[in-house]
Amino acid sequence: MGNVADDLNLALEAALAGSAVALRHFAALAELPRELKKDGSVVTAADRAVEDRIREVLTEARPGDAILGEEHGETLGTEGRRWIIDPIDGTHLFVEGDDRWLVLIALEDHGEITVGVAAVPAQGRIWWAVRGGGAFEAVVRGTEIVDEQRIHVADGPTPALADTRLGVVPHWGREPFTALFEAADEREWPLQPALLVARGDLDLSLQTGGQIWDFAATSLIVTEAGGYYRGLDGRTVPGPGAALSGRDADVVAAAFGALA
Repeated sequence: MGNVADDLNLALEAALAGSAVALRHFAALAELPRELKKDGSVVTAADRAVEDRIREVLTEARPGDAILGEEHGETLGTEGRRWIIDPIDGTHLFVEGDDRWLVLIALEDHGEITVGVAAVPAQGRIWWAVRGGGAFEAVVRGTEIVDEQRIHVADGPTPALADTRLGVVPHWGREPFTALFEAADEREWPLQPALLVARGDLDLSLQTGGQIWDFAATSLIVTEAGGYYRGLDGRTVPGPGAALSGRDADVVAAAFGALA
């Protein structure tokens, strides 16, 4: 196992480097070609360029570590450690000029997520967590991270499901979860809903589908902020499929009850 502080610093460095590349493309969207993957999702040269830059930073510092990225697949390592990258989470938002897209980086060390970073470059914000060390949010000014503050999920008694502030992402794949939308208080979200749960602005978030790179960083940030993460298949570690992040286990259990 590596030094978690060094790993966090490296993840933050890689996230800032990737964010800088992404922002250059975001400023020139009219010139950005777009393609459709086999699953129908959008991919651009920006996604690949951001992942390339993040991989460059990580490989230079940790040549023995594996890297799994959404766009370029997996590069095997020799140390039992794997970096997990979603270079632009929310490409559909990115290409529409919406500022809610993210750069996500996590470190899996011998099967356990130990570091997670979620940057929202177009809003100049960044979140991170280390296992056992809490969750944090800060402002990004150029290449500097400033105004760091520890974050925590909402306090107080678990709300009734009708009063549970719910954020849902993305806007498709919603049909199987209609019962939850009807039972809870669904809200619009200015940031990825799991991050809003982590800082206490929502009680529950649902992501209707995804892969491990969609959840690896945010699941750690939520749990280190005092919250609870669970896949719809019952898993408590990030993986493919739909997943819930909540302020506590009870609010997640209530959501499961609504969907039963």
